Amino acid sequence: MKELGIGIGWRPEIAEAVEALPVLDWVEVVAENICADHLPDSLTRLRERGVTVVPHGVSLGLGGADRPDPARLAALGEKAVALGAPLVTEHIAFVRAGGPLTASPLLEAGHLLPVPRTRDALDVLCENVRIAQDALPVPLALENIAALIAWPGEELTEGQFLAELVERTGVRLLIDVANLHTNHVNRGEDPAKALSELPVEAIAYVHVAGGVERDGVWHDTHAHPVPGAVLDVLADLASRVSPPGVLLERDDDFPPGAELAAELTVIRETVTGARRAGAPVGRAAAPAQPLLIGAGARVSGGPMPSAMVVERDTDDVTPGVPGPRAAADDDVAAPREGARQRVGLAQASLLSALVAGTPAPEGFDSRRLGVQSRALAAKRAGVVAKVAPELPGILGKGFRPAFLAYARTRPMTGGYRRDALDFAEHLLLADRPEDPAARRLLTEWWQDRSGSRPPGRAARLARAARHALVRR
Repeated sequence: MKELGIGIGWRPEIAEAVEALPVLDWVEVVAENICADHLPDSLTRLRERGVTVVPHGVSLGLGGADRPDPARLAALGEKAVALGAPLVTEHIAFVRAGGPLTASPLLEAGHLLPVPRTRDALDVLCENVRIAQDALPVPLALENIAALIAWPGEELTEGQFLAELVERTGVRLLIDVANLHTNHVNRGEDPAKALSELPVEAIAYVHVAGGVERDGVWHDTHAHPVPGAVLDVLADLASRVSPPGVLLERDDDFPPGAELAAELTVIRETVTGARRAGAPVGRAAAPAQPLLIGAGARVSGGPMPSAMVVERDTDDVTPGVPGPRAAADDDVAAPREGARQRVGLAQASLLSALVAGTPAPEGFDSRRLGVQSRALAAKRAGVVAKVAPELPGILGKGFRPAFLAYARTRPMTGGYRRDALDFAEHLLLADRPEDPAARRLLTEWWQDRSGSRPPGRAARLARAARHALVRR
């Protein structure tokens, strides 16, 4: 695996600060925020300086019940090639549910949601990962996510779930130590136990980020300084294995460049100190089970056992050439009969409760579901404000409460730009805002982007019926 070093998440808001950092080994960019044929000038300059750029996807939903969308996979692969990236990364999560598989309306979460750690969900995830590996031109690594809620009836711990995923598919891991801390606070899960169960030699790189605790719940905000508790988890991980890369994520409330540089220094010192106190650099603890990770070269830290097939180094991977698969097709069974439908029904029921106001599924903590629902709505409002900044400009302080009221019973079904249009239409059909000048501006904005007049009575009735169906 190529050594990445210490890096930072590239965001347009801090592009200049990132370029000015005195020491910068690599950056990660949210894949959905760039176009393969029109890269931001800042990223182009970084690449010309020899800085590695890794695309990080957020919309594949590989943990969902449906098979991955070929168009989304193709787009992610094109961005990897355009950036000359050694790998791409995504999440172990679902982001949408419903549709033909469950004969229910397709719903979008607008955020990453945890998959149940069950055999059914693992079978589905493994097949989805294999599909993605076949489609992508470079190796894939998957990230553990932060969770506010826990599924009832889980059969595996997080460490066990990730270890078996790696064993069955050969996928690499992107371990987010801030997410391990989040799950410690929110779900009572021990980060040290999770790390002890992981095949740490499969780690491609590590995420570090800040958050905040409110009323006993940890919110993984990526908008606060990295706390000591997260650095402690990072130190624990770095004492077990030398991570090829560590990256600081910051998505909001961006501090001055000097503060970002200082955080990177602390992260670098944490890793260096843990290496000195822990395992020798470049050597990983032996895995509990044989690890199947592709076809190729060598095992870090020792000779290759005859029962193990390991992945070639990503230094040997050429962008545009398919990466290695973990094992022969016969080695990994497809999901058991009905597994996709069972997973799909469970995820659709949960997502409907979170974004459409339907009753909570049995076994879930209703209070935590309320926290998650409000968090999803708040994130949705924030993203809509970014993709359509004219709306908070027109509505002023009324934007956020109006949008949150709208979002309680109207789930997102077509992405954030469509969501912004639907929200504006919702207000106009209710003769809002009350200020005539603001309503005129909102009407003009809506017409300019929708290309037609607000719908008539028949269309309004049809939409009302569709919303009622979603809520049922």
